[in-house]
Amino acid sequence: MKILWVKAGKILPVDTGGKIRTINILRQLAKRHEVHFLSYYGGPRDAAYESALRAEFPHAIPVADAWPESPIGVGLKYATTLASGVPFAVAKFTHPAVSARVAQAYADRSMDVAVCDFLAPTGNFPSTLPVPTALFQHNVESALWARQAEHETRFPLTLVYRAEARRMAEYEAEAVRRFHHVIAVSDVDKQQMAAWVPGDHISVTPTGVDLEQFGAGAPDAGSAKPLVVFVGSMDWEANSDGIDWFCRESWARIAAAHPSAVLRVVGRNPPARIRELASDRVEVTGTVPSVVEHLHAAAVVIVPLRIGGGTRLKIYEAMAARRPVVSTSIGAEGLDVTHDADIVLADDPTAFSNAVSRLLADPVARTRIGDAAAATAGRFAWPNVMREFERSLEFARSAAARG
Repeated sequence: MKILWVKAGKILPVDTGGKIRTINILRQLAKRHEVHFLSYYGGPRDAAYESALRAEFPHAIPVADAWPESPIGVGLKYATTLASGVPFAVAKFTHPAVSARVAQAYADRSMDVAVCDFLAPTGNFPSTLPVPTALFQHNVESALWARQAEHETRFPLTLVYRAEARRMAEYEAEAVRRFHHVIAVSDVDKQQMAAWVPGDHISVTPTGVDLEQFGAGAPDAGSAKPLVVFVGSMDWEANSDGIDWFCRESWARIAAAHPSAVLRVVGRNPPARIRELASDRVEVTGTVPSVVEHLHAAAVVIVPLRIGGGTRLKIYEAMAARRPVVSTSIGAEGLDVTHDADIVLADDPTAFSNAVSRLLADPVARTRIGDAAAATAGRFAWPNVMREFERSLEFARSAAARG
């Protein structure tokens, strides 16, 4: 197949969950198909990025200066979209140059199928889609924004999130109906979107993991020092909120029960409120070259998320590394995991702290859950995930042919 793939933002470096999912599926697809990757990004042309992109994908189509990057520019863009009804998380990533590139690719009719990666680029696609086109939904964005609005207490962000959540709920439902087929990342997400379209309009491609990268040489979790690790981009609000909540509500009890325990927060661009958590018992690393060594050092990996959507690559990565994971139900939402077998689920602060404390005190349980976790992760190697994605692209082609 000849595939047009459209994504907002640079794909390199591969430092977020969305990028990890996208690039691994793209790499697998590129082994069997001709991938035309339209990667558009804010700011001036980055020749080094575009060279690296074409080294990965020879048919890449980079587009620079696709949205404002300065605070003033972002503020002006936000102000101009308020009356449109389009959520800012979409309007920001809509640009005439990108729309023209998509239209050009459609016009020559050489593409067999197109993919809109995330909801953000949807404004660049025409209302009538002349080529079979799939919407790849890494999250149900309206659910994500609703959760952010529910938990946000900082003014004026409370007003911003509530308004964005309302706009997103209306926009996303219409976008899901507009595309020939929708690819979800979990059955939970599919069920949420099935309120807008028939079930056969949506298929599921599960989250994958690089088994060799995370599993090779992974030590037994039972022998680890009492290190509790969180991994995730800290400039994503769901991650910052989760760590802030964990440190305020659970960490003190864990630290008191285990005087030598240390919490390590691993992830890029931690905001001020997360940097201020650093102490002799809490490490905040910022950007690291690789998260693998931090996962391999962990006795317990935590995912204390209260907001967000989609599925958590960070959980399967930790599981592939033979680490026991303690997560909220929202943190593990949509994953094929079983409480107290290959993961531990806990939702209130006391239960969460008790679960972490029990694992720190019990190396046998850490080994048992870590080994079961690795077995579960083993089913989700990226080549297996790509085959599911290929089937979804065929569904899009069939749906378009039916009209």
